[in-house]
Amino acid sequence: MFRVLFSFVLASLSLSVQGQPSEGEMDRSRSASDKQTVAPASERPLVALVLSGGGAKGMAHVGVLRALEEMHVPVDIVVGTSAGSAVAALYALGMDVDDIEDRFIDMDWLSSFRDSPGRAYKPVRRKMEDWRYPIDPGIGVGRDGLKLGRGLVAGQNLGFILNELTSNASLVRDFDELPLRFRAVATDLETGEEVVIGDGALATAIRASMSIPGVYAPTEYNGRWLVDGGIANNLPISVAESMGADVIIAVDISDTLLDNDQLTGAFSVVGQLTTLMTRSNVEEQLELLTDEDVLIRPNLDGLTSADFFDSSRIMEVGATATRNAAVALNRLRVDPVTWAGYQQRRSVNHFTPKLISNIEIKDDSRLSSEFLLSRLRQKIGEPLDAEQLRDDLRRIYGLGYYETVSYALQSDESGEGSTLVIEVEEKSWGPNYMRFGLGYEDNFENDTRFNVAANFQMTQLNALGAEWNTGVQLGTEPYVRTEWFQPLDYGYRRFLLLGGDYQREAYSVFDDQGSRVAEVEVEKQEIDVSLGLELGAEGELRGGYQRGYSSVDDALGSSGAYSDSRIERGAWDLQLTVDTLDDPFLPSSGGFLGINGRFERPGLGSDSDYDRTTLLGIGAQEWGQQVVVGQLYGSMITRGEAGVESYVSLGGFRRLSAYARGEVTGADAALASLYSYRRFGGPVVPFFAGAGYEGGNAWQNVRDASWNDVIHSWNLFAGIDTFLGPVQLSTAYADDDHWTTFLTVGYSLESLFIAP
Repeated sequence: MFRVLFSFVLASLSLSVQGQPSEGEMDRSRSASDKQTVAPASERPLVALVLSGGGAKGMAHVGVLRALEEMHVPVDIVVGTSAGSAVAALYALGMDVDDIEDRFIDMDWLSSFRDSPGRAYKPVRRKMEDWRYPIDPGIGVGRDGLKLGRGLVAGQNLGFILNELTSNASLVRDFDELPLRFRAVATDLETGEEVVIGDGALATAIRASMSIPGVYAPTEYNGRWLVDGGIANNLPISVAESMGADVIIAVDISDTLLDNDQLTGAFSVVGQLTTLMTRSNVEEQLELLTDEDVLIRPNLDGLTSADFFDSSRIMEVGATATRNAAVALNRLRVDPVTWAGYQQRRSVNHFTPKLISNIEIKDDSRLSSEFLLSRLRQKIGEPLDAEQLRDDLRRIYGLGYYETVSYALQSDESGEGSTLVIEVEEKSWGPNYMRFGLGYEDNFENDTRFNVAANFQMTQLNALGAEWNTGVQLGTEPYVRTEWFQPLDYGYRRFLLLGGDYQREAYSVFDDQGSRVAEVEVEKQEIDVSLGLELGAEGELRGGYQRGYSSVDDALGSSGAYSDSRIERGAWDLQLTVDTLDDPFLPSSGGFLGINGRFERPGLGSDSDYDRTTLLGIGAQEWGQQVVVGQLYGSMITRGEAGVESYVSLGGFRRLSAYARGEVTGADAALASLYSYRRFGGPVVPFFAGAGYEGGNAWQNVRDASWNDVIHSWNLFAGIDTFLGPVQLSTAYADDDHWTTFLTVGYSLESLFIAP
């Protein structure tokens, strides 16, 4: 969903509607004719830098800072709205301009427009859900019906980014104590009033000022829900005046109005409407400037609030506009000695965090605070390990319970240590959620498979975090699974699973001449109980007992060899899963290892007596835009003899693609494949193309296999990566009698290991 909506989200970055000014935190207001001069001891005028909002164009502010430093023009106050507040805050806390430039150029801007910290931070049971139910639209279910979040993005990753950027001032609570006095401007969502933020956590202030309505969820501050400051005041000159500035340097990067011939599409029309509303409050603020002030307007024609990947160019435009104003700025320059003193004062950090003396949990969760504490590795009496803490918080977020997970530091009562405050906010649309999935596979000849799936998840059912999860899949391969997940400790490291499922799979059986001799349907119904151990976010070990039955039906009715009314099943099951793939459908890094042992015994209620071992290994590696994915699969009977209900079916897409599903079937099977693909396009339309090889076969007994038995299948494919999973068209060739073309949606590499 993120990729589909990305262009619309970015086009809305300067979204604003006219608000009414309020008291906020303003010390006083004044008109352009009654400014009060507050000069420091050096007799230098008190200079305020005012930075407007404008999305990606806000990086022009960094170029402005660069040019001001070249000219030796010091500023004493920095005020910003939206993107301007981020640049202003970093400069106010003393960050070097070179560092600001590097951080903005290297920043992963796309990550700020999605909440998930990455699949690597999800527990294995969540990863297993991804391949069947990849569509997570943020829909909750409650007694009053369906519920949605307060924005397309909750802002979780944005919060992590801002926490990291402002880590040098993590103990600051009064923005007047920063090397440069700072204010961020936001808008009260309830009243539309301007809110000037001068205290609290610096990251929270920036986050509130940047919360584009409908895109990012609003930010809570002192009991008020705040959104993007551009709605009320996109160029907060009045705020700088109220702080006693003698001279104001105002940088206006807000959009200009389009001509009629430029209004050619829906996005341009929406952009024009938002610009009309934003320009109104900007023009009001510009009227407050006097001849003593300086207005800088970078020439950003041809650039938009969505051009995050053109940061170097945007910064240079800002620097050029500032250099062009050198005549007006010249009177604000200082001598080298004064400049050196200014830089030294700005670079001194008085807010170095002390040793962690306490950890405090602030949450509105149904779960016990011990649940969160048990997942934190930070030690009392040691310095803050920020990188380790961010990893822990990402893993907590990956559980899927919280809208935001954040941290802050506060000085403790003794003043000799720091209190680490962990704050979590439950999803406003929780605690019960819906997810969906769609799968399609068509070889345009003899096999079409189409499935739609939905999953209903009830979470936080007791203090330990129990869940009840029910999924239904309808289509060619019907599937129903319901399970109760019960943690046995607060850390989720041990758990109990009780479940039951029904599934039906149909496939063709072919003779040695390639003729279809049977259309077999296998139905399975089982209940199971298992104990599990979580091995971090990467792995999971579980073992348990399964009891049920299978039935096999030959739909063609030409042979009774594949029919049995009821086959009792009872088995011990042991499974190890390690999953570090970054994507279950189109991975570019990480790996997967699954090992499963099933031990059918008459003493456990089974009609059969055999042992089966299944292994699946996957590895993905990226070199530039080229990705190589290798896969190794094997499943064999290691003791006894299995019936057709336990056969392995190859053939079909990525299972020896040149053959039809079921054309390669046996008690034992092996498959190896190697694919390479290249990504093209961008975040809005990401497409790919590549080639691959598959080799393998199925046997009644793998001990009878030889290299001459290996079936080869060569593939070419291309597709688009969507929120449904990859949509791709591929062709496969083995020989003149075995070649085919596939259209697929949402195929997962792990489906060979996980039940259909």
